[in-house]
Amino acid sequence: MIRITRNEVFIALGAVFAPALFFTGMLFLLQPRFNVPYSFVLYDSANDLLGASVAADGQWRLPPRPVPHRAARALLVFEDKRFYYHPGIDPLSIIRAIRDNLVSGTVVSGGSTITMQTARLALGNQVRTMNNKLKEAVCAVSLEVLRSKKDILTLYASHAPFGGNVVGLEAASWRYYGRGPDDLTWAEAATLAVLPNQPSLVHPGADRERLLAKRNRLLHALYEEGDIDSQTLELSLLEALPGKPLPLPRHAPHLLERLKNKGVTNTDIDRRLQITVSSMIDRWSRRFQQTGIYNGGAMIIETKTGKVIAYVGNVPSAQKNQDVDVVSSKRSSGSILKPFLYAVMLDAGLLLRDQLVIDIPTRIGSYRPENNLPVYRGVIPASEALSRSLNIPFIRMLREYGIEPFLQDLQKAGFTTLTRSADEYGLPLILGGGEITLEEGVAAFAAVMNTAAAYTQAPLSVSPANRPYSRGSAYITLDVLSKGVRPEDEGLWQRYASAQRIAWKTGTSYGNRDAWAIGVTSEYTVGVWFGNASGEGTPALKSVSTSAPVLFDIFSILPRAPWPSPPIEDLEQVTVCSRSGYLAGPACSDEKIEYKPRNARASECCPYCRVLSLTVDGSRQATAQDMQGELPRTEKRFVLPAHIERFYGLHDLTYRKAPPWIDGHAGGASASSLSIVFPEEGSRVYIPTEIDGSQGSMIAVAAHSEGNIVIYWDLDGEYLGDTKGTHEIALTPGPGKHVLTVTDSRGNRSVRRFEHLRE
Repeated sequence: MIRITRNEVFIALGAVFAPALFFTGMLFLLQPRFNVPYSFVLYDSANDLLGASVAADGQWRLPPRPVPHRAARALLVFEDKRFYYHPGIDPLSIIRAIRDNLVSGTVVSGGSTITMQTARLALGNQVRTMNNKLKEAVCAVSLEVLRSKKDILTLYASHAPFGGNVVGLEAASWRYYGRGPDDLTWAEAATLAVLPNQPSLVHPGADRERLLAKRNRLLHALYEEGDIDSQTLELSLLEALPGKPLPLPRHAPHLLERLKNKGVTNTDIDRRLQITVSSMIDRWSRRFQQTGIYNGGAMIIETKTGKVIAYVGNVPSAQKNQDVDVVSSKRSSGSILKPFLYAVMLDAGLLLRDQLVIDIPTRIGSYRPENNLPVYRGVIPASEALSRSLNIPFIRMLREYGIEPFLQDLQKAGFTTLTRSADEYGLPLILGGGEITLEEGVAAFAAVMNTAAAYTQAPLSVSPANRPYSRGSAYITLDVLSKGVRPEDEGLWQRYASAQRIAWKTGTSYGNRDAWAIGVTSEYTVGVWFGNASGEGTPALKSVSTSAPVLFDIFSILPRAPWPSPPIEDLEQVTVCSRSGYLAGPACSDEKIEYKPRNARASECCPYCRVLSLTVDGSRQATAQDMQGELPRTEKRFVLPAHIERFYGLHDLTYRKAPPWIDGHAGGASASSLSIVFPEEGSRVYIPTEIDGSQGSMIAVAAHSEGNIVIYWDLDGEYLGDTKGTHEIALTPGPGKHVLTVTDSRGNRSVRRFEHLRE
């Protein structure tokens, strides 16, 4: 019995496999590799070219892609008919080449296969010597062993020269025909197939005739091979040669530059939509440029998924700052953040949908905000304040809610650019004191819709996860934005809007530097920005006349989307006062049912409805004591404080003030008949020092429902004087905390505590 040791087994196996391993290793070593830079390319959702940048060596060389059928057949029939049958070297072609060269007395054919030509291209197009030819042949065999025929053809077509700085079939297809290889005709495919053999033929001049002759010979060869029929041949022969090279597509240049740094080539962009929206932005911009507005952009995402399907980073024909990507640029937010404050205040129980909020001239310290128009309504439903985008109510709402918690809410909502402290932003945060980007604004509005509609499949950037608002408040906010009362000039939007329901918000930043419009449906969220990338403002820049009509123009080409159903499980019915929007109290005469977020704490009861004690004819307020035995009648009445009703009555002609008290009334009037307008309770006031160094003064303002009554003023217990008719008085308080008291001639008092901070 013969015994074989373990070492002998290993030696035997090594003897068998070592040559194979050595041969395989040599193949890998000999395999030619392309060490060339490629153009950065950007593709749409259908894998069509959106744009490209030139490669580092100045060549238009797009990354390798499979060769379409027509182009592949044209290349093979022209260069290598037996491509699929030889191992990289075709002996028949070599014999034929030797014969042709001997007959001609010069080199007219090299007998190279496509595989050998691929090897030569990878090796740097070396001089054609016998040694180099042998090297190409060895490398070709290596390619055939290690690569598929399809891969080899792809490598050849992607690296072959096509004239000038055009390398590869795809780049040539776009440069000479303005479309990709998949869409080439047989004549076009044949034209490109003959170029790698003699790239200079593509240039204008006498070479054009030679190019035409070579193309036509190839078309006849394709006919003889059975690739095309006689009719196709006849029509193909009539096609003209390409003209001067065309630019490659530039459908999303700003997105291309942005993603180039990230190495991302595939996108969710809808190419047709991208081209259409880009054209829209360009068309509208030509009108705006006449008024000094040169830049603009737009972005569309799928609401549910967050996929970006259109991205226009700037006006294609912009005369200034065309390269700036306004979609990703940080810009003053204007009024775009107001819906988020409205939503979180609903959840906090500080607000009901139509609850009245104060809209009067307001000064907070040295800050004196104003509405877009110098018009004040006294009080206005919060929903209308949102849709009308009034500044004063939202400044007061933010002060009540708190800047710090709201800033945290905005960061949770997806605004990553708000990185300063709450003290640095201050109350102007709600009016555009912070900078955001259009893309984050669009994503944040989409997230509100996804929360309201409970779309759980959305990515984090647009999903309800960790959002600062509930599903109920999100739905109420969108409902208001979709059908709220708009300013008279914004009413023009209806001319542009389609019939579908859209929740939308506009915003114009301070100094008319930024015009925003963002709209959302259950399927699409659209954002538009216009302005100057330089930050230069212009009086003509208003969102209502720029971004808003463009927003609705874009929505008009998008499919209509259903509005989400109310999330009844996240809402709770409450009975509110029809006049004030607060929870109805015992003095409210008219009530209605409204929804609030289910988990929001109950709001306060109506502070404005009172039960008035009146004379029998209702012309005076009176108590039983005033009427000397007669019983007064009572009436539930909506009565505003004096400093509010002076503005409210100018806009609501149906408003009835509380009648004056009967002559001889001894007192007991409601405090609402007397109020201090400025300073506000708990405010911090800055009084500048005069130029001569003396202590400056502030003007305190009070209001009374009775026009001719006298008011007496007192600061920190020191009598200052009295006023009648117009109730204003100059104060010169020292630094520190103070108490201002006013008293009318009926004994009613109003008190304000404030602090004077020296500048």
